[in-house]
Amino acid sequence: MYRRFRPHQRNFNRGPRRQPTFDPSFLVKETGEILPTEQFVARHKFADLPVAEQIKANIIKRGYLAPTPIQDQVIPLILDGDDVVGIANTGTGKTAAFLIPLISKMIKDRTQRALVITPTRELAAQIEAEFRDFAANTGLFTVLVIGGASMGRQIEGLRRRPQMVIGTPGRLKDLQERHFLNLNEFATIVLDEVDRMLDMGFIHDIKELIAHLPKVRQSLFFSATVEGKTKEVMHQFLHEPHVISVKSRPITANVNQKIVKLNGKNKIDALHDLLIQPGFDKVLVFGRTKWGMEKLLKSLTERGIRAVTIHGNKSQSQRQRALTQFKRGEVKVLLATDVASRGLDIEQVTHVINFDLPQTQEDYIHRIGRTGRADKKGIAITLV
Repeated sequence: MYRRFRPHQRNFNRGPRRQPTFDPSFLVKETGEILPTEQFVARHKFADLPVAEQIKANIIKRGYLAPTPIQDQVIPLILDGDDVVGIANTGTGKTAAFLIPLISKMIKDRTQRALVITPTRELAAQIEAEFRDFAANTGLFTVLVIGGASMGRQIEGLRRRPQMVIGTPGRLKDLQERHFLNLNEFATIVLDEVDRMLDMGFIHDIKELIAHLPKVRQSLFFSATVEGKTKEVMHQFLHEPHVISVKSRPITANVNQKIVKLNGKNKIDALHDLLIQPGFDKVLVFGRTKWGMEKLLKSLTERGIRAVTIHGNKSQSQRQRALTQFKRGEVKVLLATDVASRGLDIEQVTHVINFDLPQTQEDYIHRIGRTGRADKKGIAITLV
């Protein structure tokens, strides 16, 4: 069990801009062996699902062998046209759980259109990439509607009446208000990572978007937790839904957490000494500010370490390019602010390093949850 979160008092000698942080020693725990995964036996096989044959071929090409728990339970319900609440963490296969049946329905009826609303640009781009994989050779297409990218191109894409629109609340609301996006045309609506959207302050945007949706629709709602305002949105959004909860172990279960005390050592020197050690193959480094991450990038580059940055000042194309380089192993270090701590599904991250302390216990948990995924062990290091 993690100990209770106890914030430090602010150090007023450093000026009013200094943000409060906390002592991570209250959170850190070390893992031993990787925790065993409870054996799951799917009731369905992809080959037996009543979906288009082309989708089955695309599923095989992706290397999917059997449905995950969320896919096994949710896909048949969506195919039947039911409303669904899926309670599951990132990395459980929930994106495929809604894309596979929705694409199949679109193949059978080309007038079917779906809107997917997500909290971050990165998650929206990941969903679009998965749509392209599952919808390959079907003639279906999608438009990505997010901030940081050309609105003109998005408007042109919407005029082509794509079968699926994937976007973030702010840009969707903007285009709806400018009458380039008619929300009443979508028979299926997906709210993904709703708890994260509400954490980011999108509740009013979400409620306004819901108000413009058709009364008769299929509504799909995915969240890691359902409580407080999340439950309020759920009741407003859904009609007699099936609630599917996929139990999973804590996202930090396979993360070995460590503290490195600087004891007066230069922080960049300490980070450099870690990054050159064997086994630091794919490292996600978190910092507090955009400026700080750019400064750190320059320092690491001068020391011969290949790194890229991702933060709010980057355009969407720059952010996506950095993520692609990191995922492909073209660079070993991704420097990020907390914009990247949730929603991203990056495989085989060996280490997460907290270069700057996170603001809250929740930020800490989501940062270190980027490693130790899919039954692999990860290491999280916090510099203090």
